[in-house]
Amino acid sequence: MTSSAATPRVALVTGTSSGIGEAVVRHFRELGHQVLAVDFNPDGKALAESVGAAFYQADLTDGEACKAAAADAIKRYGRVDILVNNAGIQHVAPIEEFPESQWRRIIDLMLTAPFLLSQAVWPSMRENGWGRIINIASVHAQVASPGKSAYISAKHGMIGLTKTAALEGGAQGITANAICPAYVKTPLVDNQIADQARMHGMQEQEVIEQIMLKNAAVKRLIEPSEVAELVAYMASDAAGAVTGSSWNIDLGWTAQ
Repeated sequence: MTSSAATPRVALVTGTSSGIGEAVVRHFRELGHQVLAVDFNPDGKALAESVGAAFYQADLTDGEACKAAAADAIKRYGRVDILVNNAGIQHVAPIEEFPESQWRRIIDLMLTAPFLLSQAVWPSMRENGWGRIINIASVHAQVASPGKSAYISAKHGMIGLTKTAALEGGAQGITANAICPAYVKTPLVDNQIADQARMHGMQEQEVIEQIMLKNAAVKRLIEPSEVAELVAYMASDAAGAVTGSSWNIDLGWTAQ
């Protein structure tokens, strides 16, 4: 699998100020794609502009902000060819203690926003007869862990959204796929390590070894660039026959 050759496209990528989203933006720009990087964090602007991407600041828990971000991309570039739904947050707590406000925030950002963004860019993709919707799910879209009820529910829902979009988009040249990484070296995971350490009364290194890598055949965290390479393939012409799928990049976690 290689993403070295690509037809220049227009991509909208969310959650771009660090981690997977940052790596995707960088890789897409290396491939010559035009990119609108969307993030809540204003610090993402300097990062995006450093690689020649445009930046749009938005709180994607707000439905109107989702629509405005898509409209901005279309206004700038005339169309959107690729949508990468990557933005995510985490809150770790047992169900009994899980705040309703955090539940709603996570579901709004990680399930409702991907739906609204897909809906907003769909006409552009349909009119051009070509589109790629790539949802960054998680190994937790397929398995569960204690303390992450909202995150896991959102990621499981994202798989359902992906499959539905694939069935509706196939005849219009639109594919939809999900990528399901295990733990990636990102600030979100760093925060999870700290949260899990507090919840379980463990040292952070113990969390990595005994919880995060317990079920992995390959005992390391994943690099964001590894996920970006897979995203680039799914966004390419070469992946035109692939839709409705969930691609694991999980260090062998789900092989058991």
